[in-house]
Amino acid sequence: MEMTIFLTIIAFLTLIQSAMPYFLKQTVTFGVTIPESHIDDARLSSYKRTYSALVLSTGVLACVLFVWLSSVMSEQNFILAGLALQFIVLGSSMILYFYFHLKVMALKKNEAWGNELKQVTVTDLSLRSQDEMLPTFLFALPMAITLGLLAYTAVHYPDLPDQIPTHWGPNGKPDAFSDKSPFSAIAMLLILLIMQAMFGLIHWSTKSAGIRLRAAKKQASKIQQLTFRKYSSWLLFFVSILVTVLLGYFQMINIHEQLGNSAILFVLPISFVILLLAATAFYAFKIGQGGARIEINVVEESKEGLTDVDEDAYWKAGIFYVNRNDPSLFVEKRFGVGWTINFGQPLSYFIILVPLVLIIAISLLL
Repeated sequence: MEMTIFLTIIAFLTLIQSAMPYFLKQTVTFGVTIPESHIDDARLSSYKRTYSALVLSTGVLACVLFVWLSSVMSEQNFILAGLALQFIVLGSSMILYFYFHLKVMALKKNEAWGNELKQVTVTDLSLRSQDEMLPTFLFALPMAITLGLLAYTAVHYPDLPDQIPTHWGPNGKPDAFSDKSPFSAIAMLLILLIMQAMFGLIHWSTKSAGIRLRAAKKQASKIQQLTFRKYSSWLLFFVSILVTVLLGYFQMINIHEQLGNSAILFVLPISFVILLLAATAFYAFKIGQGGARIEINVVEESKEGLTDVDEDAYWKAGIFYVNRNDPSLFVEKRFGVGWTINFGQPLSYFIILVPLVLIIAISLLL
């Protein structure tokens, strides 16, 4: 099962990373703003194709190497190799991204793209009333389940085993334990609760983030933006539910060992991975970043001489957004699918870093 899980993840990462340039808005290429009049430039298309081919080739080689290593390595080294190959696929794709980011930046500068155009910001005050993102209070439902499990664990504390499982391997079986104590009994639920709170805060932040429209295609981008925000909301809620089911079940089998059916322990981790990857793939291929893959049949008059505000100065390497003048805590990624934090707003650090620090602290204390 370990081989299947690792191979699936490597193949998935390869597929997503190689297709990434085609998930994004046409007006952003490798993290660089491209004026509407230049989005069909043949050189940009060539960069995208080359990037995709190189990432795909690296991923295929990684999969072949992983299959070979599985026949010559011990189980422990085999798992380490699987993790290493995942990082190799991600690392090589990032190196290629930075290479093409610099090429696009140089091309834009040398060709003086957009210098003759008037930069405008397009807003539509009616969009907020049309936003279909989930209400934030729904993210409190998984938290309520976890609080119930905390109370249930307290009641059944005497029934817990002397050794509490603290980690499960890819095969669904516990491979690390901690001595029974009030803290170790609820540590996993505390981590779950922190994760759920983080999901809720991220949703609240993205829900209040600004909605950005394209100057040349206002109507089409409005539909794309609303669709993107809606499905971003659903994906985050779905992930919260998946994590709650997985960790909630592991907590229950700590209390009631008879619930630890071997078939369920085998199927559950695989199902978790498959559902998570399938949801992410649907989101990426069907919706795209900012709804870029949503086909809109809207006839709009071309607005000559206008382009979107060029925010390249706020995007460091096209990945890190730093803008103290933007009140949004989260903004749409320029390379990748989903959202990233505004490093210019200190509160955004709190939403991400504080939960991570707490999770690491709990893990170290076990």
